[in-house]
Amino acid sequence: MPGTVLLLAASPLGKGRLVDAASVLPVLAAVPPAVLSGTDTANVVELADPLEPQAVLTRLRAAATAPGPLTVYVTGQLQLDRKQRLPHLALARTTAPTVRYTAFPWHWFREELRLRPAGATTLVLDLHADAEAWELLRSTPLDSGRGTAVHGRVAPPPSRRSVAAPAYMKAVATILRSGFRPPPEQLHQQALARIAQESAGRDIVISAQGPVSGDPHTAITAAVQSGRHGDADALAARHERAAVTAYGPASEEALHWSEVRADLAMFAGDAARSCRTWLSVATARLHAGQAVDAPAVESAVDRAHHQWGQIADSAQARDLGIALAELRGRVPGRREGALDHVQRQLRQLQTQG
Repeated sequence: MPGTVLLLAASPLGKGRLVDAASVLPVLAAVPPAVLSGTDTANVVELADPLEPQAVLTRLRAAATAPGPLTVYVTGQLQLDRKQRLPHLALARTTAPTVRYTAFPWHWFREELRLRPAGATTLVLDLHADAEAWELLRSTPLDSGRGTAVHGRVAPPPSRRSVAAPAYMKAVATILRSGFRPPPEQLHQQALARIAQESAGRDIVISAQGPVSGDPHTAITAAVQSGRHGDADALAARHERAAVTAYGPASEEALHWSEVRADLAMFAGDAARSCRTWLSVATARLHAGQAVDAPAVESAVDRAHHQWGQIADSAQARDLGIALAELRGRVPGRREGALDHVQRQLRQLQTQG
């Protein structure tokens, strides 16, 4: 099966730039796609200094839904938003005050990759952190999701008035230009050895192998890929019930399985059920006291909004649109005009009724 490769290099264009991220792309682009992917053939998507987080999200989402192995090479810098203190990948227009709106939230990687098959997703990271992000990451690991193998490094801020080079990713690219891709862990160790003199003892080294065998998500993903959507949902529902019994309906364990079922409804083509489930997840999180701008709350409402736009039945769309508009009034999210969009579409639906 063909592989998919996403090459993402991003850093601010102004004086806030810590690393010349895009300088690694010509080196990576010189590597044959099959070697980048570790498969016989591969599709490669390149994002060089993208401007908008939604554009990155669109490309990541498309890559995440492609069958076959996925490798994402990410080079750039991490900054925290001032409100929630969450890591973001800075993009071309990012400045310290605008991180929340112009950078790519790191947790979007976790959200988009979480239903990929076990062992089919690898992240290769060469990241520099600004001072605030560096302090956070020294005590809080960068969370890229439990289903993804992750290898790379996070480097501290370079000295003042200097721009760092993505030495780790260039080492990875140089090794791959030999025409052979070692196993990801071996590739990672070889790249670290090449930059040891400049980075030893300074960098945060990241190496996670991904899910272990027996992970129920693996069986669910296999059922989806073979078209057995009912079986996939039944298996997820069983885990959801067990989590509700063991931890309570508002627990992260139970809500996780609700989110899985919302995604499964999307894969099955049932946009109304997916939207309804995401609305329920968002409401449950709010009732549990989570903030209206908490990542999990915003993500649930955003996904409900997206699925609502896919509903063909006008009556269902009207009913769910009313609930979505009420939630959007409380959870506006990061996209400007989201509430206006719901209200405008809802008025059109009501005139059709």
